[in-house]
Amino acid sequence: MSAAGLEVAAPKKKCEDVRCPFHGGIKVRGRLLSGKAVSTAGKGFAVVEMEYLHMVPKFNRGERRRSRVSAHVPPCIAVNDGDTVTIGECRPLSKTISFVVVESRRSA
Repeated sequence: MSAAGLEVAAPKKKCEDVRCPFHGGIKVRGRLLSGKAVSTAGKGFAVVEMEYLHMVPKFNRGERRRSRVSAHVPPCIAVNDGDTVTIGECRPLSKTISFVVVESRRSA
């Protein structure tokens, strides 16, 4: 278990970000989601896309849907386009950001 009370390992790199769940004062509560980082062009945040299956009762079939969420990226976690990331829900950090990246895994 890590310092933030999550089931993910704490990053080896240190940072001074107050919005970091490991080295700052942000508390992660609520949902933990996993998805693919599709855009990291913004300064300090990434867009994470999650795919899910939605059932259509009329045709008794499933359709694939996507959902995009913006998440804050602390300096101690390196995130690139295409990486699989785990994000945790936190208090609203801005108008569109209510999640923070807690883990990043390289996609193969």
